[in-house]
Amino acid sequence: MIKQETVYEMRLVSALEKVFLDERPVYRPECMKLTALKGETVSFQAACTCTSFMKNRVKVRIESPISDRIHVRKVENVPAGRVCGPIVDDNYLKTESGLYPDLLRELVDGEVDIFPQKWRSIWIDIEVTEDVKAGLYPVTVILEKDGETLARAATEVTIYDAVLPKQKMMHTEWFYLDCLADYYHVPVFSEEHWEIITNYLKEYVKRGCNMILTPLFTPALDTAVGIERTTTQLLDVRVENGNYSFGFDRVKKWIDLCQSCGIEYFEICHLFSQWGAKYAPKVMAVVNGKEEQIFGWHTPAVGEYTKFLHSLLPQLTEKLREWGIDKVTYFHLSDEPREEHLESYRAAKESIEGLLDGFHTFDALSSYEFYKHGLVDKPIPGNNEIEEFLEHGLTHMWTYYCVGQFYEVSNRFMSMPSLRNRIYGLQLYKYQIIGILHWGYNFYNSQFSLEKLNPYEVTDAGGAFPSGDAFLVYPGKDRHPEESIRMMVHAEALQDLRACELLETLAGREFVMECIEEDLAEPLTFKRFPKSDYYLLALRNRINREIAKRI
Repeated sequence: MIKQETVYEMRLVSALEKVFLDERPVYRPECMKLTALKGETVSFQAACTCTSFMKNRVKVRIESPISDRIHVRKVENVPAGRVCGPIVDDNYLKTESGLYPDLLRELVDGEVDIFPQKWRSIWIDIEVTEDVKAGLYPVTVILEKDGETLARAATEVTIYDAVLPKQKMMHTEWFYLDCLADYYHVPVFSEEHWEIITNYLKEYVKRGCNMILTPLFTPALDTAVGIERTTTQLLDVRVENGNYSFGFDRVKKWIDLCQSCGIEYFEICHLFSQWGAKYAPKVMAVVNGKEEQIFGWHTPAVGEYTKFLHSLLPQLTEKLREWGIDKVTYFHLSDEPREEHLESYRAAKESIEGLLDGFHTFDALSSYEFYKHGLVDKPIPGNNEIEEFLEHGLTHMWTYYCVGQFYEVSNRFMSMPSLRNRIYGLQLYKYQIIGILHWGYNFYNSQFSLEKLNPYEVTDAGGAFPSGDAFLVYPGKDRHPEESIRMMVHAEALQDLRACELLETLAGREFVMECIEEDLAEPLTFKRFPKSDYYLLALRNRINREIAKRI
């Protein structure tokens, strides 16, 4: 065998680049101009390969005056089976199954493997805390082994003397307690389960989520008719002689924990079944001393369950007032009702008429025609359907996206460019959206919850949804979540929103919109936006400079 000297190659790329194994990333110096406000995290990547016959494990070292604020992880590729739907636009990176860069994993002993003839990237976060002094800081990424430098690449970050304001917009990613218990094989609401929940809540809040799905009952979501998900019911229910009584201790424990982790808003799980509110959710109770299921797919939404809700809701709402969270608690009735569900949804809503007066209610809703019937107080349309609602003069809107928002609009499938994820922040700013929702923070089941999956092996919910739709974080071995590229880019989108809001307080909304749209061929909308990474990165840098001028 001819022995050749191993050559290592490293090139810096922006956080919006997805580094695929067989594609040489392009170094774009214009996309590596990093600026930051205090109180945010800015990220970039170092893409690496080598010419050796075998992979090589090397040390990653950061040289910078702010190295103690820099967090280094590696990007792992994950299998993606279904990566898109049958219809795609021209803004996908790939439409074939394969390995996609997504998982962010902590380094062990500061080392990474560099693979021959394959590109992988190192993910670098600069966590700019408020105590960091403003200034220009060099950042050098070095690969070394046995004290020898194998490759190095340098950039710099400008930190401005301005603090990113607190996030105002409400943001919920549906958080599934059953998926955590199932994956880690721990009893529901055991001390181990509560510890895991706490770990996940802290990451959830750190990345801009401030509202939490609260499983008063096991959420009536993503469950096939006649099938049950693992019970995760916070509410204690007793039935004696046909009368209902309730215990709220575990509900209060959940609320206290969430608030201690930084949660500000609570989202009570849906009071009726998904897809039309025809049935009651799964409810467990102690009946004459024995636990059994008293409601579920076998129970009509209106009937004995109505009696149950008339007993529960006055007591629950009184507790919410007592705990001081009534003004920040939102109720769901049923997820995604459609025209064919009009009568069943109407009947369910009328069955609890007056019981939620003074409280916020909202539901995901795709049809403006359904909304016209006046049955949903606060609609949450998909970002592909929201423009019809806006055209009819609705304000203070919520929006969401999921598997159905695949054409022209923002989303975060692994097959989409990261810009399509991050542009969301500017769209939310322009349309003054007050809340966003997504159905999958940690959904580790197949579609309809027919199977429990390992999300490291199956990222598309068993072939049901494009990879990247069902979850944002992976279940780490240490019972802490492992983040994804999509999680970090989405967090940067929310930082962009907050930076725009700060500049608005200093220079006015009209000026901010001029910055966003002055060089565009057409105004920014949910379906029309620039496809250039440079546009977004340069715009954010300009916004930072404009803020700094005025502080």
